[in-house]
Amino acid sequence: MTTQERPRPAIDAAERQMLEGWLDYHRETLAMKCAGLTDAQLREASVPPSEFTLLGLVRHLAENERGWFREVLAGEDLPPIYGTDEDPDGEFHLTDADTWDEARTTWLAEIEAARANAAKVGLDGLSVGVGKQGKPFSLRWIYTHMIEEYARHNGHADLVRERIDGATGE
Repeated sequence: MTTQERPRPAIDAAERQMLEGWLDYHRETLAMKCAGLTDAQLREASVPPSEFTLLGLVRHLAENERGWFREVLAGEDLPPIYGTDEDPDGEFHLTDADTWDEARTTWLAEIEAARANAAKVGLDGLSVGVGKQGKPFSLRWIYTHMIEEYARHNGHADLVRERIDGATGE
């Protein structure tokens, strides 16, 4: 795994820049965990019979970007990217047709849409859509949740990557 520098937010950054900076840092961490691997390696399950793979994880986080920043924050009515009513965790159920190029392209597009939607809202601004609780969320809450989501899954990605080729690192 190639280690690249990810810019950390300045320790004296304003709150919004701090939250955006940490979210981008964790997005870049996931990209690093996947860098340099083949499609076959990105499909390797963490610990069989688990279906947890790096490719599935990128697809999962694309779904999260879409869900929180487009569906909840902006109130867009969108179908899941990979899941269905019959298979709500479809992002983890890979087929031979699923590729890194498609997953990465989709994930990056969802990140760009997330940034565009977030740019229109203040940290205390409430989402147009609601979550399972039936209440809107502040952008601050969404940022904090997404940082948590990426940080937790980047820990999983560390273990999967080490299993694949022995690479470790932040």
